[in-house]
Amino acid sequence: MRAALEKMLASGRDDAVLRFSLGSACLKEGDASAAAVHLRRAVEHDPAYSAAWKLLGKALLELERDDEAERCWTLGIAAAEDKGDVQAAKEMRVFLKRLQKSGGDKG
Repeated sequence: MRAALEKMLASGRDDAVLRFSLGSACLKEGDASAAAVHLRRAVEHDPAYSAAWKLLGKALLELERDDEAERCWTLGIAAAEDKGDVQAAKEMRVFLKRLQKSGGDKG
């Protein structure tokens, strides 16, 4: 799946949905670094894309970039609330609460 998506990107297509799909595929393969790149591009294409903010936060958390993850989830919650995406906002609030409760310590 990732290879097919990368081929689409290489062919000149570049949009929020493609970048989100690539980021999601990378995250599933354990490549959080590549996922973060694609997901960041997704939210640059569409700052209201709450699902992309949610996954970007997860990728950054895996990379131990907790402050950036917190910022992404905060922005994602605002984006989700603006478009009425209650479930995404709720999920990101849970992630944010866990991160803040752990004090940024994953261990």
